[in-house]
Amino acid sequence: MNQLDKIVALCKRRGFVYQSAEIYGGLNGVYDFGPLGTLLKRNIRDAWMQSILTTQNNVLFLEGSLLGAHAMWEASGHTKNFSDPLVDCTNCKRRFRADDVNLETNCPVCGKKAWTEVRQFQLMFQTQLGAATDSSSIAYLRPETAQSIFVQFKNVMSTNRVKIPFGIAQIGKAFRNEITPKQFLFRMREFEQMEMEWFCKPEQVDEFFPLWVKAREQFYTHLGVNPDRIKLRKHASDELSHYSSRTTDIEYEFPFGQKELEGIADRGNFDLSQHSKHSGKDLSVYDDETKQSYTPHVVECSVGTDRLFLALLCDAY
Repeated sequence: MNQLDKIVALCKRRGFVYQSAEIYGGLNGVYDFGPLGTLLKRNIRDAWMQSILTTQNNVLFLEGSLLGAHAMWEASGHTKNFSDPLVDCTNCKRRFRADDVNLETNCPVCGKKAWTEVRQFQLMFQTQLGAATDSSSIAYLRPETAQSIFVQFKNVMSTNRVKIPFGIAQIGKAFRNEITPKQFLFRMREFEQMEMEWFCKPEQVDEFFPLWVKAREQFYTHLGVNPDRIKLRKHASDELSHYSSRTTDIEYEFPFGQKELEGIADRGNFDLSQHSKHSGKDLSVYDDETKQSYTPHVVECSVGTDRLFLALLCDAY
């Protein structure tokens, strides 16, 4: 952690990263990127785009909106499943993620054992569209960039005359109301993702999933990251996201431990099926060879731009 403190100080001193609204006391979990930081992030984005296209050249790019309708996030499962366990210390009034503390022991801040019951905390930022304040005006800042890809899948496919398999990728902001933003750029409330959704036939997933895992691991070596600090970790069945049947994380050895940089997930046909069901729009694809329609399966590659930014600084300094 001493090394991380030095990197935080260096980022401000050299103009990489500043605390947002620092002259007003700062906004926790939100940062501004200075001149050098802006240039470094641009290089990271360019390198990521190039690596995706080098792996498979039939990848199209999208720029989705930051605001999403309530119905879209209900269909994706985020309104129900996108939450973290929250607990408070009634003595010092500090708030923690329940999985970050041992509730059998005392509070790490005040030393008292005065925990509240664990409750679920919704991570999405909710807002209202227009002048109305009823349920019809509810919208959310997107907690991930993937859903705009899924809901525009059919439009992208038809307007660009592409065939399965192909990918849709985008780079953009996402927002999560983290209980305890921490470890500088690693866990923030406003951050940037670089995501690619690879659409393929169900029987092709076993071919493309390991292909993308290998390609994404090689990306970090290409960037010059010390390979001894990079590890692959497969998710256990009890830690998989609600949409994933298998996930492999690419982790980096940060000063505060081995943590996720990128996740490669087999999302199956969960997202397209859910949006078809909830919207009433057919998102299946007709196969000219079999003369049957099917819902494509998806392999997702998702990396946090800011986490990679931090990893590169840690590796360099």
